[in-house]
Amino acid sequence: MKKQFLLFFLCLFIGISAQDKKKKLTATIGFYNVENLWDTIASADYIDGTLSPSNPAFHRSIPMDSAKILVSEDYKGQWSDSLLIGKKVVRYQGVNTEFTPNSPKNYNTKVYQKKIENSAKVISELGAQITHSLPVIVGLIEVENRKVIEDIIKQPALAKGDYGIVHYNSYDYRGIDVALIYQKKRFIPIKTYKKELKIFNDNGNREYTRDIVIAYGILDGERIAVFMNHWPSRRGGEAVSIPKRNAAAKALKEEMDKFRAQDPNVKLFAMGDFNDDPVSSSLKNYLKAVGDESQLSEECPYYNLMYKPYKKGVASLAYRDAPNLFDQIIVSKNLVLDKDPNRYSVYKTEIYAPDYLKNPTGQWKGYPLRSWDGDRFTGGYSDHFPAFVILQRDVQ
Repeated sequence: MKKQFLLFFLCLFIGISAQDKKKKLTATIGFYNVENLWDTIASADYIDGTLSPSNPAFHRSIPMDSAKILVSEDYKGQWSDSLLIGKKVVRYQGVNTEFTPNSPKNYNTKVYQKKIENSAKVISELGAQITHSLPVIVGLIEVENRKVIEDIIKQPALAKGDYGIVHYNSYDYRGIDVALIYQKKRFIPIKTYKKELKIFNDNGNREYTRDIVIAYGILDGERIAVFMNHWPSRRGGEAVSIPKRNAAAKALKEEMDKFRAQDPNVKLFAMGDFNDDPVSSSLKNYLKAVGDESQLSEECPYYNLMYKPYKKGVASLAYRDAPNLFDQIIVSKNLVLDKDPNRYSVYKTEIYAPDYLKNPTGQWKGYPLRSWDGDRFTGGYSDHFPAFVILQRDVQ
């Protein structure tokens, strides 16, 4: 009888403990620099200024052959959406024939399909070891146009996610863009737009780079905004190019501050390839992203999730044979300081670098296994490792 009595209370205790251990809802937000993901067709940009700039057809990628027959005017001014309203013009990309079958790269359908498959595989794995599901929102860097994004989300590894697309063509001199994909059943966009980065060189001439793509909406019932970035490179040297990234940081901060001013409770995610480390001037002094929770305040409301990994030696790429952590995720302070178990907060941040994404041997052992070695397709993935953050809250 005594044993039965003890067994009863043991079962009761286990049952109560199981009830106390609430189920968790998780969501992965991440991004991936897919390294020169072009289609195989020589392309140009067509801007139809008779449409609204918010219409994807306002600025779209077209085959070069089509550029010869579409109605257009000879345009010599600066490239900007606001200046092209009412006009119909063609803009030729800087490397529009490099990734084609007739180029030295022999960039054919077989190679393109492998690139697409590789990218989809990596994206599908972001955060999956913890969430056991596909990522909810993923930023894409170095995509040529909307078509390549459509091909990625159709891949078997991602198709069940039923992803939507946020993409705007930029005036980048090479013709590459940034974009976002999102699970339509979990994230509902309310407003999407692009912020043009107007960068100028020492001679006062405009240098065309990637835009910041912004998506504001509802993630599992919570208001969030995502800012996707690919800042100006270090081409010409770090010192020479610093002002360009400082300008990008200033533009990003202005956009993030606008959202916080309108809604202090909105949760913000700024992510991408910043071409700077967490300790660089652009991120510390211009964006004012801090690396310790104790430094968060109304004056410094943005927290760089990659600061501590950087201090521990984590890298996402090797630039000129030196490890760097250019791929970063920066969040608003409410994602770190708000401990309400019924609201999303940061659970885990990671640079995703499984062995198959690394060079296994040789001089570049441990570095990202990139797609291209000069004009030779390696069958690899990218010259960057992807990054992600996992959010967690109690199931309500």
